[in-house]
Amino acid sequence: MGKVKDNDTIRVHYTGKLNDGQVFDSSLERDPLEVTLGQGALIPGFEKGLIDMEVDENKTITIPKEEAYGEVRKELFQKVNKSDLPEEIKPEIGMGLVATNPDGSEQQLRIVEVEEEHIVIDANHPLAGQDLIFDLTLVEIK
Repeated sequence: MGKVKDNDTIRVHYTGKLNDGQVFDSSLERDPLEVTLGQGALIPGFEKGLIDMEVDENKTITIPKEEAYGEVRKELFQKVNKSDLPEEIKPEIGMGLVATNPDGSEQQLRIVEVEEEHIVIDANHPLAGQDLIFDLTLVEIK
């Protein structure tokens, strides 16, 4: 039985938590995550934590924000006039919005401020600025 190395395709169960113990994602109620390492599909710290694991091994890793979603970037906050929103949207703090980029890709946004004439949206990843903790169980090396 080998150990995980770069370019392996693996299947892993995970539970992601914040420093306060709050779970933000878990694969335990669904199929394990299947991914090929070295292709940029995972945040760097998650991929690094999988290297050298063996099948059926359990491990807890802490990923510093620099190896996860980075710092909160102030330039990703933007003021938008309410008149630019579709009429049916009633903006509230915490509400998610989706913007379509010129190339057709979509970007997740979050409303962080609602004023009389405008809103402020945040395009940072919701986990930006956070260290992350993952409980990992390696299911298979393909």
